[in-house]
Amino acid sequence: MTESPDEDYRRAAVDLLGAIAYGELSAFERLVEDAKLAPGIDDKIAIGAMATAEFGHLQKLVERLEQLGADPTEAMQAFRPSFDSFHAHTAPSDYYEGLIKAYVGDGLAADFYREIAAYLDAETREVIISSLEDSGQTAFIVERVRAGIAADHRLGGRLALWGRRLMGEALTQAQRVAGDRDSLTALLAGGVDRPGLDLAAMGRMFTRLTELHAARMAQLGLEA
Repeated sequence: MTESPDEDYRRAAVDLLGAIAYGELSAFERLVEDAKLAPGIDDKIAIGAMATAEFGHLQKLVERLEQLGADPTEAMQAFRPSFDSFHAHTAPSDYYEGLIKAYVGDGLAADFYREIAAYLDAETREVIISSLEDSGQTAFIVERVRAGIAADHRLGGRLALWGRRLMGEALTQAQRVAGDRDSLTALLAGGVDRPGLDLAAMGRMFTRLTELHAARMAQLGLEA
């Protein structure tokens, strides 16, 4: 039996919310671990505040999943293997790499999800956009990284390479999330009553993602 367009759309919305929700849960867990590497109490508090914000975002996404009649755990579980694999391949080796990953990697993911959210209904889109908002804590990352580079210029070269690696891994992850779920592929393709992304539009989207990444790296004082 063929599903109705409304059910197709609901499935896509649930999949996207599930992906973002598991991403927020992963970010929360990772930041808690990063806080252990922080050199001082001030840094631990700042990282802890970022982790708390991520968990708050997760709760809003869970609520929206429940409103759509979905099981949040099941919705997130579908994306666990790909996210866990991404984090295993991009485990930071020190505190500064953890900061870069939180700022650059999570920032790129947020940019990607904002792009896809444009194809959702207003209520779901608002929940997603609000869950991706910068709580203001990332200014702390920029300050710490710039101070670290000023103290040790060799650090800048190493972190620039790390940022480029994260960019490549994150883009691959974004493409995997969109391509592995038929519902999300269909959402991006659009339909008779919904606009979608053709190849040219897809190319422009990834160009925007690359430009935003370069701007983020520049804020850190690093070359993209």
